[in-house]
Amino acid sequence: MTSKTVVLVTRKLPQAVEDRLRRDYDPRLNDEDRLYTTDELIERADGAEAILTCHTEHLSADVIARLPDSVRAIASFSVGVDHVDLAAAKVRGIIVTNTPDVLTDATAELTMLLMLGAARRAAEGEQLVRSGKWESWSPSFMVGIQVTGKRLGIIGMGRVGQATARRARGFDMSIHYHNRRRLPADHEAGATFYGTVDELLPHCDFLALHCPATPDTQGLLDARRIALLPDAAIVVNAARGSVIDEAALIEALRSGKLAAAGLDVYNNEPNIDPAFRTLRNTFLLPHIGSATRETRDAMGFRALDNLDAIFAQRPPRDRLV
Repeated sequence: MTSKTVVLVTRKLPQAVEDRLRRDYDPRLNDEDRLYTTDELIERADGAEAILTCHTEHLSADVIARLPDSVRAIASFSVGVDHVDLAAAKVRGIIVTNTPDVLTDATAELTMLLMLGAARRAAEGEQLVRSGKWESWSPSFMVGIQVTGKRLGIIGMGRVGQATARRARGFDMSIHYHNRRRLPADHEAGATFYGTVDELLPHCDFLALHCPATPDTQGLLDARRIALLPDAAIVVNAARGSVIDEAALIEALRSGKLAAAGLDVYNNEPNIDPAFRTLRNTFLLPHIGSATRETRDAMGFRALDNLDAIFAQRPPRDRLV
């Protein structure tokens, strides 16, 4: 009987994904769904040929240098791989894959929720109802900002950015964007392209961030750039927390420069800056952009498709290094 390939799984995955793991591999599952310490991860990886990891595990150069020689592949459950030091993995000869495409619709849906929730003061209204403090109605009660017909700026017009633009057009929003490269006309679909972020920002009643987390995008939206936005603009972020200078964002929300913000991602998750919780003009979600049953299953299956290819000595579809 041929022994199955050992795969270390760092977090608890959807049942259908774990069932497939048990069928095709010898998985070391995390039934308690807790974060492993670095030492625990290294110890549990001993003898494993692959690690199926999430964005919650920070596989830095130091961690990758300590991985057992048995590890041949790291399959990320996410599309973003800022938690994995790709250069260090390449030095070790470890293949790294991710899960593009499958998160697109869920994340675009959530971006629309962030825009609507922030603009229409959904968090405040929901709390009023739950707390029993909703006492009356008047023409000036809970007045927010209309989304329909406004200008939406998008930084990062990849899969998710384009999917967000398609949905926003259903609200008659005009689309303005910055991307590393201008899209072909059929993908642009009438959107207005700007060659720099600074050129884009004055045209944004709403700004949605969909760029990857890289050294170049660290703190991309800082105080200087927030000042370029129209007064009372609304910022939403479903990408990565690191692309916003959070201190600058908080100050702009306090001062009224920004009307509101809708956030699904933060620095230092889940220990976010407590100032966000004190601001009434924030609509806050706990990093659930991909959290639909359909998408989480698809993410796991895509990661396993990549591992299947690697151990069948075929090129994995989503190889990064």
